[in-house]
Amino acid sequence: MPDQLGNMRRTHHCWELGAVDVDKEVVLMGWVHRRRDHGGVIFVDLRDREGITQVVFNPIVDKKIHAKAHAIRSEYVLAVRGKVENRPADMINSKLKTGEIEVSVTELKILNTAKAPPFLIEDEIDASETVRLKYRHLDLRRSEMQKNLILRHQVTIAVRKYFDRQGFLDLETPFLTRSTPEGARDYLVPSRVNPGEFYALPQSPQIFKQLFMISGFDRYYQIVRCFRDEDLRADRQPEFTQIDIEMSFVGEEDVMNLTEGMMAQLFKDVLGIKLKRPFSQLTYEEAVGRFGLDKPDTRFGFELKDISDIVAGSNFKVFANVVKKGGIVKALNAKGCIDFSRKEIDDLTDFVAVYRAKGMAWIKVKENEWQSPITKFFSDEEKDALAKRIEMEPGDLVFFVADQSKVVNESLGHLRNHLGKTLGLIDENEYQFLWVTRFPMFEYDETEKRLQALHHPFTSPLEEDYDRLKDEPLSAKSRAYDLVLNGFEIGGGSIRIHQRHIQEKVFEALNMDRETYEGKFGFLLEALDSGAPPHGGIAIGYDRLVMLMCGQSSIRDVIAFPKTQKAACLLTQAPSETSKTQLDELYLKLKPMAK
Repeated sequence: MPDQLGNMRRTHHCWELGAVDVDKEVVLMGWVHRRRDHGGVIFVDLRDREGITQVVFNPIVDKKIHAKAHAIRSEYVLAVRGKVENRPADMINSKLKTGEIEVSVTELKILNTAKAPPFLIEDEIDASETVRLKYRHLDLRRSEMQKNLILRHQVTIAVRKYFDRQGFLDLETPFLTRSTPEGARDYLVPSRVNPGEFYALPQSPQIFKQLFMISGFDRYYQIVRCFRDEDLRADRQPEFTQIDIEMSFVGEEDVMNLTEGMMAQLFKDVLGIKLKRPFSQLTYEEAVGRFGLDKPDTRFGFELKDISDIVAGSNFKVFANVVKKGGIVKALNAKGCIDFSRKEIDDLTDFVAVYRAKGMAWIKVKENEWQSPITKFFSDEEKDALAKRIEMEPGDLVFFVADQSKVVNESLGHLRNHLGKTLGLIDENEYQFLWVTRFPMFEYDETEKRLQALHHPFTSPLEEDYDRLKDEPLSAKSRAYDLVLNGFEIGGGSIRIHQRHIQEKVFEALNMDRETYEGKFGFLLEALDSGAPPHGGIAIGYDRLVMLMCGQSSIRDVIAFPKTQKAACLLTQAPSETSKTQLDELYLKLKPMAK
């Protein structure tokens, strides 16, 4: 079969030509970005993955090639040969890297035609995300998307170089493993050769990287795919990538220092930004206490203030009764927001209701008075104490929520973030890293009516809290740490349990009996019994990190072929039904859907 390219072989990319190439003969190949017919001379912007070069079809140069160029349309695939020339001074395009030159075409091959695309292949488009995902192969032609994936590649290269210099080994772990309790739902894979049994796709390589430490591979990393069957949001996907790291004979500071070094190298190599080190640190209690959330955005103020002690004896029974029942009352001072209308305040009250707040009180601080339905319930002494604690000044608008601590912190924490964005308080060009440490070991699941591990059940408790695991597990603190960037948790890790008897205590605190944890984790317990070193590590959410480095708001814009919020691929129409033959091979039978 003849070669469609004939004697044409690409000599240059569309994005790399400049004034130094003038008078050279070049061969370019790419897609038609735009075609313009200016009184007989046809101009085509030819595009490849990183840029555009203008190519010119002039009847004076070659009438046959010029006539052939009349057939060219957007997104046709072309190969052209021609001579690089300077553009006329009045036609220089300073917005293009190649804007000083153009290629006068002497040979043209139309390698493929194209249907009219459903949207323009350019950065600013009004196509819905549904359309973009259905035609992802076209969406990925846009320069914005290509820049995102190129940056992702650059991050990958920088990560590998960093860990190689640090003496880490890139080791793989299996995708087909066994299902274990805790965490999100597993994706299950039926086994044809073991009828009635299932593999699970890993939510993370947690156990395997611990086994590497026990095996003597004291410095491991992997850029690895993980899978979780959970409800999705803009920064979640059913399959995602993480930078997985584990080290032996380390404490918290060792892991943090290594991670900070990696981030500093990434931001320097990829974005040309020098990060300030060491990163700030807050305990979990400090983060939640001051900002309401365990992943606070510290680029702006508006810190929360606990006023429970001040209002506990007040005549405002809504506040006083909440405190009496073990709840808390907190305030958020929206500095300078006194001009918010009643409708705007009502809208914000609806906003916090999403986070289960039953209501939100407010006070407008005027020059000589407080304007609010609740001020009459406070004594002068209580007002003075509130003004001092909340730092109330004329022009301020203060919001209050009273409820159980989780509701108060989450509702005001999210309100704080909302105000920070809508009021323009955040410098979008700033990267603010924060370590959050000493998380609780457990939290109580109201739905399941039981304790669950806040991170995972292999996280080590603080040594001084070992004795609390049995009688007061909710008060036990862990050796866990999260890395937060601009209000996003981009990494989480811990020092692991390396002694069997401590691991068993944690399983028992989670209400697992011996038969259950031996059945699920017997292989790990046996490994811990064989001389496990102290070890710890961290997993960095790779997609989320790249999203922030690209300045995007959704990880779907930094993943080549993402899923929708219903975990579907609109391009390939996955998931899809399968044949009865395949089901029979797997010993599966579909249950009729309930009507």
